[in-house]
Amino acid sequence: MTVAALPTRKDEAFRYADLAALAGVWPVAREEITIAAGVSQALSVVLEGGGAIARHLIITLEAGASYDLRVLNAEASFGRLAIDARLGEGAQFTLGAAQLGAGAQVLEIVTEVTHLAPGASSRQVIRSVLAGESTGTYLGKVAVARGAGGTDSEQSVRAMLLDRTATANAKPELEIYADDVKCAHGCAVGELDAGALFYLASRGLPPGEAKKLMLQAFIAEAFTGAPEEERLQALALDRLGALV
Repeated sequence: MTVAALPTRKDEAFRYADLAALAGVWPVAREEITIAAGVSQALSVVLEGGGAIARHLIITLEAGASYDLRVLNAEASFGRLAIDARLGEGAQFTLGAAQLGAGAQVLEIVTEVTHLAPGASSRQVIRSVLAGESTGTYLGKVAVARGAGGTDSEQSVRAMLLDRTATANAKPELEIYADDVKCAHGCAVGELDAGALFYLASRGLPPGEAKKLMLQAFIAEAFTGAPEEERLQALALDRLGALV
């Protein structure tokens, strides 16, 4: 069996990856997930461990299926999750993900959501909090095939830099070949609001607790409505404590 060659930075999906770390886990196995017509399922993915981790999910949603995927990418020195989702007629796909990096961590989520048939919907919410010299990347493509009218797709991508030495990369992308579709994306990179921090401090909160509270609110949307919302929020809150 021929092993696929290690990608280079000319490959768009690996433009910001730590290629040296990726070499240690290459090739990345494809994890096939198929949701039968009319079935609803959910999955929580927590990339755990201090080394290099890379996963690639191939998700197929048949007609009327729904899938709720939540991701916490916070511990690996190099943590990469690639997601390819293919939506049938009337299917619903939800992705909520948080990336929390510090030190020299390189964290990335790469998605390609393809609407193959009419009436499908997808929603992606990505939140990154980056400290030290960490790098957080989100590359997300939504493709609407010919004939996939009635598509409703949304991407919301935001990153918070706790230090000027941290880096956030984001590339939301739309590729539309159908009429009568509703597709939107938004992207923002910023810092904690100094005025809000001052307000919380004036109410007696220590600076670290004030930052932690604001960051908790910032990433909350990624996990809102998840079946394991409380567990994911608790894990993220614990990690945020180490960042601030």
